[in-house]
Amino acid sequence: MGRPRVVAISQARMTSTRLPGKVLMPAAGRPLLAHHLERLARTPGLDAVVLATTVNTADDPVAACAEGLGIAVFRGDEADVLGRFAGAAAMAGAELVVRVTADCPLIDPVLVGRLIATFLGGQCDDPPLDHLSIDSTRYPRGLDAEIFPRRLLEEAAANAADPAEREHVTPYIYHRPDRFRLGAALAPDAPADLADLEGLAEQRWCVDEPADYELVRRLLEALLPANPGFGWQDCCKILRDHPDWMDINRSVRQKTLH
Repeated sequence: MGRPRVVAISQARMTSTRLPGKVLMPAAGRPLLAHHLERLARTPGLDAVVLATTVNTADDPVAACAEGLGIAVFRGDEADVLGRFAGAAAMAGAELVVRVTADCPLIDPVLVGRLIATFLGGQCDDPPLDHLSIDSTRYPRGLDAEIFPRRLLEEAAANAADPAEREHVTPYIYHRPDRFRLGAALAPDAPADLADLEGLAEQRWCVDEPADYELVRRLLEALLPANPGFGWQDCCKILRDHPDWMDINRSVRQKTLH
């Protein structure tokens, strides 16, 4: 049996409740969405990237931004994110799905590639892995990704009735450990990776509120000119040089599941 087709699907829309239009806000001369998609597309082990957005006319610029980068777009119901992901996966012929969100412009392709490689290694187990994620309690928010087989996505789309399961895509899987084999979340290779910057795991590098945008904009504009292929460790170095930046969005709280 050959290697499965791995497709990353990212969700984006203009009608964010806390910061409308955030995915097209500019940083370093480009929309945040463009930074996100181009970084994601460099992930080793990926066969394709798809943007899942809504059928709303307000999201036409979101679709146009992705299409301008050569990224395929699937459009579906705004409220049914799970259905959008299932449609995008079917359109792309995915066998394994990497789920990310477009409010993560600093997503690290090397880290996502490690997630894919680890999951593929777990396919040789008996039983094989069903779900694996990056540990958001050990890494800053904004590097998040998870991977699972498309067949589980289709099962979730067919059966999930809870509104939270349809909005957040994967709770149907990870809330059923009796049915699915959930891998231990991917942590840093060595604790020392995080030890040189106290409180790094509490950092927010995703964009939900204006303070998040200010921090991410500063990081992109500081890093891109000299190092377009920067990784998450390079963000750490910048924050070590500018410790006051860590206070910019310290008061922002992560949105929880309904």
